Amino acid sequence: MNQQTKTYLLHGGLFLLTLVTTTMAGAEWMFGRLFIPIEGMQTLGWDEFLAGLNFSIPFLAILTVHEFGHYIVARLNKVRVTLPYYIPLWLGIGESIGTLGAFIRIQDYINSRRKYFDIGIAGPLAGFVLALVVLWYGFTHLPPVDYIFTIHPEYKKWGLDYAKYAYQKLPEGGVIALGDNLLFSFFKQYVADPALLPHPYEMVHYPYLLAGYLALFFTSLNLIPIGQLDGGHILYALIGKERFRWVAPALFIVFAFYAGLGVYKPADFAVPTDEAFLSELASFGLYAFFMYLAFTRISEQRMTALMIALSVVALQLLVSTIQPDWNGYPGFLVFVFVLGRILGVYHPDTELQEPLDLKRTVLGWLALVVFIISFSPRPFILT
Repeated sequence: MNQQTKTYLLHGGLFLLTLVTTTMAGAEWMFGRLFIPIEGMQTLGWDEFLAGLNFSIPFLAILTVHEFGHYIVARLNKVRVTLPYYIPLWLGIGESIGTLGAFIRIQDYINSRRKYFDIGIAGPLAGFVLALVVLWYGFTHLPPVDYIFTIHPEYKKWGLDYAKYAYQKLPEGGVIALGDNLLFSFFKQYVADPALLPHPYEMVHYPYLLAGYLALFFTSLNLIPIGQLDGGHILYALIGKERFRWVAPALFIVFAFYAGLGVYKPADFAVPTDEAFLSELASFGLYAFFMYLAFTRISEQRMTALMIALSVVALQLLVSTIQPDWNGYPGFLVFVFVLGRILGVYHPDTELQEPLDLKRTVLGWLALVVFIISFSPRPFILT
């Protein structure tokens, strides 16, 4: 067996394994039960696994179109790239989506703003178009309202008024809602039949809605105009090296500030005992150190990175003092760390700094509009 065959088998094997894990995860989201036996809970079986294909097929289709958008345009630009590597991940706890996504590896040095632009924009725009199709289908083919009783048979006793009673005594984090973005809100208000639209806490059980929403979520993350994300490639090509070196770190600081806003508030330190105060102070110190680690690559000078991180933390505390009800989204902190510490805030320099033509410029700003309408400030809301 030659090396090329082994490579194809690896890519194909990872795809098939990811198809299995996303199907299992989709079935768990749909039915609210697990494949792993748990005492007192009915487990999922083969029929439910097959039903999970209603999530995995559209979701993986969008992911695949995204990655092959990059792949095809890279090849057209004579840039060597690998086929997509899919990353399967099934946690078996009902809170995973069965994958960490997919990526392609660029095997050549890219010397041109234009090439970075073409390769970077092709993936998210291609995936976004298919995500629109999936969302349109999902919102125009909603099942009858009593579909929810197949997921929650305990709701039958309340009938269609279940929302008035079902969520009264839930434990903290007992339900999850999909946070709105501009596009998802448009589909709910202007495309869906209001009589068939599920309660926000139940949308995760609708596979096409979940697949389309997750596609928007990952598209928006990819289009954040920072570093080597797709959005970073696009903005770098639009405004050039010198401007990007100022704009990218500024956007990263804003993103990190929002993500951690409200994680700690001055009121948190008003505790009754010295031990509790020291515990809270130690926890806050770990948070500040975490922020410093996320900012270490924003400057070659560690003291500068430290001062920026501490300034962000101090500003978060100040804003929380003035507006204690303002909160960011701590779930983004993991991505802040990955972006700041691993992927990097800045963009690789290119030899050719040629400006984009009018067609590409329009497409570039259109991609940033796609980011705005797809981005959810609070994508997953635990209640």
